[in-house]
Amino acid sequence: MNGLSRRDFMKATVAASAAALTGAQARAAEAGRDYLELRAYRLKPGAPHALLDSYLEKAFIPAVNSRGIGSVGVFTEPQAKDGAAVWVLIPHPSLESVASVTASINSDPAVRAAGALYLGSPTPADPAFERIDSWLLLSFSGLPRLAVPALAAAGKPRIFEMRTYESYSELKALKKVEMFNAGEIALMQQLSLSPVFYGQALVGRDLPHLTYMLCSPDMETHKRNWAAFGAHPVWVRMKGDPQYADTVSKITSRFVVPAPFSQI
Repeated sequence: MNGLSRRDFMKATVAASAAALTGAQARAAEAGRDYLELRAYRLKPGAPHALLDSYLEKAFIPAVNSRGIGSVGVFTEPQAKDGAAVWVLIPHPSLESVASVTASINSDPAVRAAGALYLGSPTPADPAFERIDSWLLLSFSGLPRLAVPALAAAGKPRIFEMRTYESYSELKALKKVEMFNAGEIALMQQLSLSPVFYGQALVGRDLPHLTYMLCSPDMETHKRNWAAFGAHPVWVRMKGDPQYADTVSKITSRFVVPAPFSQI
């Protein structure tokens, strides 16, 4: 790579992304907001993901945990509309963590040993995944650190809704982030929608957008709490505020379930 090691290349790439942040974003990150990497391991139709699951459970998660990164989430989407995928959420305390973990993880001898079958994927015709999509998100000031739901901490059954809001304008996208921080997050917490994270997408496809995740014990409870949010006077007032008009041009909602070894 023209004299650059993979680690140096990754550091340079993430540093360039960091340079693109506004001064306000950079200061916010220094104040203790997570950087969240959201990955989608895309699978061929009908393909099993036992090999990928084994790698994540026995190699990847223990390795990132040993590097000081806790609460890694792994999810599948039973009713996927755009192809099967395994979703992985990795909370990082800094951009340096994003760079160092991404660049070095599969060079770790322990990872190579525990994940040998996955890393040496059987054949080009039978890979462990088709492609990996990845987004880098900056947590909102209203929920600066990933929140592990009580249901997850107790090992109880749970479902998650992951919602992505795209915007037609970069300024409108920022305005939607502001709207969440100004009251939406607090209201969702109050109504037991159990937010896990809210992240502004900095790097990845389909920008500008934000993504957030909610947790519930079951679909019925989730629908009931979501209906209470939609009817609440705080939300009704905010939704009618002209300053927040036209902030979202497309919404994608996914209902995902945690893998047995997920830490969220």
